[in-house]
Amino acid sequence: MVMATPQEKKEQQQSSPQVMAPDGGWGWVVVGALFVASALVFGLIRSLGIFFVEFVQYFGESAQAISWITSIGVAVQQLFSPIGTAACNVYGARPVVMLGGFLSGLGFILASQATTLSHLYLTMGLISGIGWALVFTPIIASVMQYFTTQRTLAMGLGFTGIGLASFAFSPLFQYLVEVYAWRGALLILGGISFNMIGCGALIRPIANTKAVVKAKTSSNHNKCSRIYECFEISLLSHRGFLTYTLAITFFNAGYFIPYVHLVAHSRHIGFSEYQAAFVISVTGVADIVGRVVSGWASDLGKMRMPHMLVVWTGLLGIFLLLIPFGVTYSGLLVVSVAYGFCAGAMTPLAFAVVPEIVGMERMLGALGLLQLLESIGVLLGAPISGWLKDYTGSYTASFVVAGSFLVLGTLITLTLPHFWSRTSPSAPSPKSSQDASIEDGLMKQPLPSVPEKLYPLDDIPYSDKEWCDSRLTEEEMTGNAIIP
Repeated sequence: MVMATPQEKKEQQQSSPQVMAPDGGWGWVVVGALFVASALVFGLIRSLGIFFVEFVQYFGESAQAISWITSIGVAVQQLFSPIGTAACNVYGARPVVMLGGFLSGLGFILASQATTLSHLYLTMGLISGIGWALVFTPIIASVMQYFTTQRTLAMGLGFTGIGLASFAFSPLFQYLVEVYAWRGALLILGGISFNMIGCGALIRPIANTKAVVKAKTSSNHNKCSRIYECFEISLLSHRGFLTYTLAITFFNAGYFIPYVHLVAHSRHIGFSEYQAAFVISVTGVADIVGRVVSGWASDLGKMRMPHMLVVWTGLLGIFLLLIPFGVTYSGLLVVSVAYGFCAGAMTPLAFAVVPEIVGMERMLGALGLLQLLESIGVLLGAPISGWLKDYTGSYTASFVVAGSFLVLGTLITLTLPHFWSRTSPSAPSPKSSQDASIEDGLMKQPLPSVPEKLYPLDDIPYSDKEWCDSRLTEEEMTGNAIIP
């Protein structure tokens, strides 16, 4: 097949109208991909507590040492999120997500052959963590490309995979451990994680809606400026962003502790393996309900999203403090359900508040940078909790500290600029086209909605880079970035 010249491409683009996200169509398939991917990333992470006791018994290590496995994985996922976002913008989401799915599965397969705890750090922690980073943020950006007015609904439906997986994976993993031991169970988890490769393959570019900034210049200043804009480094001097980042860091320090130690705590106080796994399962169901209720309440517009966020995070901190008081099985279930509901309710709001702070056009860069900085909380939260268990002999102090982290993060959120205003502040002024970052093309929606136009599969290049190279114009060759 003969490829059209760049000039012919330019003429075709001038004769075809610019389109925006279609709010449906193939977008719902991409939402399904987000559902599966979110289940196989954070839904799986939440259920790794099943392996906690097995690792402690097999390797003979402390709870603190075992806790580093999950902490390293989640921290690496957040640490590499800006790189995943940048790679998505340069090469397209499809190859990036597919590579991430491969690395995620590879990490678990290699972990099944681990002989020391450091092997688990490198495989489940580092390799799978990098894979999760290349999957999670890029696939979120892909869903955003397909939706405008229904974006919140689409994101909410996609994220319900986390709660459903929390319900299904805990008893499943417990069964796999009993039948195949922890090595066989990790091998099966690796195979399941490879399904994210298929999720990446479902992502298709939308005609004329994804802007690619391409500038070929020998100027070092221009190259540095591109990197500066791509990663939104200017947000490091943004007071509201820094305040919110600090709050989210404390949220993350306490948020994941129950998913790491709740199963071990349940068995420590005398409940069976399946009773402990069921606690996580009902927490996952409550998580799903919490997401739906939170989205519905947010759509009512009765409260500003930052105000709703502090309500849920404050309640979440309180219920974490109450977990040690659930000494009977029914009491533990009640507190865990309340915890799961609030944990699910706060999650979509934690993402939704970001545009109100930095503006929609800088949201993607802000999300990548936010996850990079908040990884400190994830990295330290569970190990601190494990150290407290080793020092005190129980998990009471661990959950008290986890709840305190959530309460402290809530208090920091109260100091956000314009927090005490009843109405949302006006959105930050859009950046000019000369200062627009790569993310701007993903988020701008300049025209009324029209039916979606998808490239035929045979005509889609493997990467957006090849597609971009065929569209270079004389202006781009002189160093001026063009945003269609």
